[in-house]
Amino acid sequence: MLSDRDGLPLTVGISAANTHDSHALKPLVNALRATRSHRGPRRRKPVKLHADKAYDIPALRHWLRRRGIIPRIARKGIESAEKLGKHRWVIERSIAWLTGYRRLTTRYERKPNHYLAFLTLAATITCYKKLPK
Repeated sequence: MLSDRDGLPLTVGISAANTHDSHALKPLVNALRATRSHRGPRRRKPVKLHADKAYDIPALRHWLRRRGIIPRIARKGIESAEKLGKHRWVIERSIAWLTGYRRLTTRYERKPNHYLAFLTLAATITCYKKLPK
């Protein structure tokens, strides 16, 4: 899940339980919609990408740099993952909000489209609740 500055999800993707997280990075980045910035034209790609050590693969770093995205990925065995804490908590908080819906905690649906529909509905309800009244 990728998020904007306010912590609201922009792109949500699902995959099988036994696939590595790094396999989902390229489709998620490619699925990004143009986002409105406070100044200037719409951006098609993020400026930076913060990720944990699971994404520390040289091919992914190279792919991100070719696209003009600065990778901020903790290196395995070298850097501490604690530096990502101030950026990562936004995503962790968003996932915690979504897992507050019992239907999403354990996947009951056989078809991924049904699960994605419930996930989208939960994200919509969560965003509506977080909007200022």
